[in-house]
Amino acid sequence: MSLSYLYQFENYRSPFWAFAIHDGHHIDADLETYLHIAPEDRLREEDPYTAILAELPFNRFVCGTSRFQLDLNRNKEGAIYLTPDQSWGIQVWRSALPQQIKDQLYESYDMLYRKITQQIQNTIDRYGYFIVYDIHSYNALRDGPTAMIDKVNNPQINIGTANNHSKWQELTSSLMDVLRTGKDGQVYDVRENVKFKGGFLSSYLNEQFGDKGCVFSIEFRKDFMNEWTGEVYPQKLQEYKQLLMQTTDTLESYFAYER
Repeated sequence: MSLSYLYQFENYRSPFWAFAIHDGHHIDADLETYLHIAPEDRLREEDPYTAILAELPFNRFVCGTSRFQLDLNRNKEGAIYLTPDQSWGIQVWRSALPQQIKDQLYESYDMLYRKITQQIQNTIDRYGYFIVYDIHSYNALRDGPTAMIDKVNNPQINIGTANNHSKWQELTSSLMDVLRTGKDGQVYDVRENVKFKGGFLSSYLNEQFGDKGCVFSIEFRKDFMNEWTGEVYPQKLQEYKQLLMQTTDTLESYFAYER
């Protein structure tokens, strides 16, 4: 048995990266007999359409495999959801996974982190710095599809920066200011470290390279889709993508000044 993990690196002439590590829904066929969670429940906790949001003039890293097979935003010990407390109370597997399968999954994890590390190192070698947009989405209607969104605790866009070096605070403020206003003048609720502060991937990259760049863990509230049915709202999705697009000049201007 050889388990597959679907992913793609796309290199663009840029010091900036867009990651969509939770976009995927694929589960390797050899794991399906062990799987207990239903596809619709998986989809609800995945981050569909974030690969579209990551279609920026940046380098890209997109995962096509579900986080329920392997979660790259957890540390290695937590990257397989072995117990319900790791996965929103959901029982992911029918029974305990054989050690051989777990070993293969952990090998994939190590391989992917080696590749991510090398890609970021290559970017630093070429440009002297890097930025990662670690793009995610989150559910705000966990009490049911007809529940009201608690807007006090669920901003439209949450920027996780807790792992970043303090030297990037000015850039963070500039980035958030740009995200708050769309080209049509619409104002968006963008806040820092309210809902999420950044996951393991952010922590890892900042520990390795935090003096050369940082990770903005960008969590969009799932306003661009129905989080219970999976239906996408294309206009809202493009609206959010445009917000990300308009931050490109901010990044380029900041690093032009820094040089």
